Amino acid sequence: MELDPRRLRVLRAVALRGGVMDAARLLHLTPSAVSQQLTQLEQEVGVALLDRSRRRIALTAAGWLLAERAERIEQELAQARRDLTALSGRVSGPVVVAAFPTAIRHLLAPALATIARDHPDVRPSVVELEGPPALHELRTGGVDVVIAEGDRPVVEPPGLRAVPLADDEYRIAVPRGWSPRSVRELAERPWVAAPTDSACGAALERLAAKHRFSPMRAHTCLEFPAVVALVAAGLGAAILPSLALGDVPTDTVAVTSLPVGGARRLTALCRAPRSGPEPVATTLIDALREAVRAVGLTPAVSGT
Repeated sequence: MELDPRRLRVLRAVALRGGVMDAARLLHLTPSAVSQQLTQLEQEVGVALLDRSRRRIALTAAGWLLAERAERIEQELAQARRDLTALSGRVSGPVVVAAFPTAIRHLLAPALATIARDHPDVRPSVVELEGPPALHELRTGGVDVVIAEGDRPVVEPPGLRAVPLADDEYRIAVPRGWSPRSVRELAERPWVAAPTDSACGAALERLAAKHRFSPMRAHTCLEFPAVVALVAAGLGAAILPSLALGDVPTDTVAVTSLPVGGARRLTALCRAPRSGPEPVATTLIDALREAVRAVGLTPAVSGT
């Protein structure tokens, strides 16, 4: 019995992504090509690998057995890539990164410029994606690195490595001319608030509870450029992370020194099998750390 490793990789993709269509997108093939590869693999092994009796194609017991073997082969290939990188000092290959807009603009863009200079054989691709959808893509091979944000350190999920990047402190921005001397002076003012289930929304709730006032949520916005625009128009104060305030219009917006407390934790996540992360992922994360220092954020410490 001859087994083609390339067809095993196709079977592994179907197992990871849960279907032929998503596997085709991951492998940059047509669904027809994926189906043909699977049919040929079934002919090679002489047993059914897919249960086609259901509405959504599923793997048979034999299919899962081979998919697990294919995963082991993929890990061996990944280890070979790490060994060659260590021997040659040359990092190469594609790396797909998922991130949210401020991280793309202020951290990822300069990090990729550094990689282009120091590692020209790395081929990066950026996807604007965050939250559970980004983690799903990371687990199933759609992306290689995710930049995540949150109010507390990330609990390292099984099979993934979480690398703390920075603590992005919250600040209060107000329309130019307000000049509040204390948080209490903002108690009766309107706020451009983030949704309460977001990191900035939770920061405003904590601030209000600490100073015993109920914020006047005159406007609700999630995207930072929209928040800054409303503050610049004189429509309210806002809590924003420092990274989002680097290029605010200083003629219309003032970033106060009023204490807010807390910060959003920026974290890079990558897949981490037993043999360790891919060299391209490690290289990208190192470049992100350099970008954190360049923009003046506080580097995060593991375990805090």
